[in-house]
Amino acid sequence: MINKQQAIKELQQQISSIEPLKHNKRFSPEFTRWRRDTQIAIEHIFGKDRQHLNDFNNINYNLGRYSSSIPDSEYQKAFDDGLDNTRAILKSMINEITKYGIGEDNQSPLNAIAIIENLCKRFHRVARQLQGRHNNRSTIEIEDEYDVQNLLHGLLTLYFDDIRPEEWTPSYAGSSSRMDFLLKKEQIVIETKKTRKGLGSKEIGEQLIIDIQKYQAHPDCKTLICFVYDPEEKIPNPKGIENDLNRIEGSLIVKVIIAPTGL
Repeated sequence: MINKQQAIKELQQQISSIEPLKHNKRFSPEFTRWRRDTQIAIEHIFGKDRQHLNDFNNINYNLGRYSSSIPDSEYQKAFDDGLDNTRAILKSMINEITKYGIGEDNQSPLNAIAIIENLCKRFHRVARQLQGRHNNRSTIEIEDEYDVQNLLHGLLTLYFDDIRPEEWTPSYAGSSSRMDFLLKKEQIVIETKKTRKGLGSKEIGEQLIIDIQKYQAHPDCKTLICFVYDPEEKIPNPKGIENDLNRIEGSLIVKVIIAPTGL
């Protein structure tokens, strides 16, 4: 996981490459390479599908129209202005990292998502390890969603202090319900599900679509993580469901994690 110093260094390197681009032909191969390298750096630091990458991708380097009556200097000015705006945005990102931190703070939203994703993907290893107790002593059996919640709650306490189980969600379609976990500081909601007979791909997909709609109205939910525990592989195409449901709905980031895979 990238730390603060590495993040700042990567962004500063991209800033230092801006001025020489003004002396090259507009939209030269050097510009194309620099722009892609900068996109990769931003994604590396802040993650995919986040506002930082959108801010960079939305920078305009052209007038948006072509006319033979417009002098070339105007097109060059628009290109240079775009580069100047890029410099300002990258410097703003550095200021953000300097002020709020990234990579070294487990409680930052970006790192929190990465931590939760890792816990979900390794959840089955933990559950299986618990079965091998000495002298066949009793242990937790993961038989339903409540068991998944209990074990996941214990794992979350390794990294997060303020974990609020069973918070009420806003009313949706005339009724309200309880969420599984709310990390209020990080503005992350975690919903857990466990596949069973009668709860396979179709039913899981339908439930997740309802969850996504429901949490768009929650003031403390900026990221919704849906963890589906599927130890018996009742979902034949988990990546397909993840890809279909991972999205941005307005200001809500949705991430679906189905695990384990490839048993």
